[in-house]
Amino acid sequence: MTAFTFELVSPEKLIFSGDVAEVVVPGTEGDFTVLKDHAPVISALRPGVLSYKSEKGASETLFIRGGFADVSLKGLTILADQAVPVSDMTGDMFDAEIKLASDALAAAKSEDSQRLAAERLAQIEALRSTLSH
Repeated sequence: MTAFTFELVSPEKLIFSGDVAEVVVPGTEGDFTVLKDHAPVISALRPGVLSYKSEKGASETLFIRGGFADVSLKGLTILADQAVPVSDMTGDMFDAEIKLASDALAAAKSEDSQRLAAERLAQIEALRSTLSH
């Protein structure tokens, strides 16, 4: 595999910057894999798991709360609302994510915002269920 440049940025810091062989991204329309020379695309991110693999096979898996992915000729940039290594996610952290999503659902006024908040809550609950088994 040929490497490409990947940067993962959260509001607090630059989490990763370097060359990778592939990145699996949790897009709002579904997961997608970015490899070298991927077509340019911009996608919103849903809560989910982002993973990346170096050319040598080392991999990292992170929980992403949301954000945006920008695939360009220069590589992939992820602007994440939050990014935490999956190995560091605790039950309390998932409880906090579920509470945030539940509060957003309760505060939603329009049908669209209610639908989006309900989807987000369901995604986080499903992710917690998957990762806790």
